[in-house]
Amino acid sequence: QVQLIESGGGLAQAGGSLRLSCAASGRTLSSYAMGWFRQAPGKEREFVAVISSSGRATSYVDSAKGRFTISRDNAKNTVSLQMNSLKPEDTAVYYCAARRNGLGWKSIDYDYWGQGTQVTVSS
Repeated sequence: QVQLIESGGGLAQAGGSLRLSCAASGRTLSSYAMGWFRQAPGKEREFVAVISSSGRATSYVDSAKGRFTISRDNAKNTVSLQMNSLKPEDTAVYYCAARRNGLGWKSIDYDYWGQGTQVTVSS
């Protein structure tokens, strides 16, 4: 069993930055691909970014490319999402998730989820 805890959410102004972190306990993350998803009020949960277990491969939703960077530190059992040039449409609850086998772009692909952290971007 893997427990994931997100942190780093909060309020930011448009154009600002936030860094989300996801810490794991219960099992090492080094064999899991890790993803970030987000869910805005009234909308479905959507894929934001994913990083392979080694950290060598990453993938982003088009709206995040060039603004967000996903990274991981397997020694510390953490995954981060650096978000720059934030926009009001980035406002959502952000979730990290772990997947046993390879990259995934759909919620159903993932085996473990954190409880989420709120990100609010004001215009």
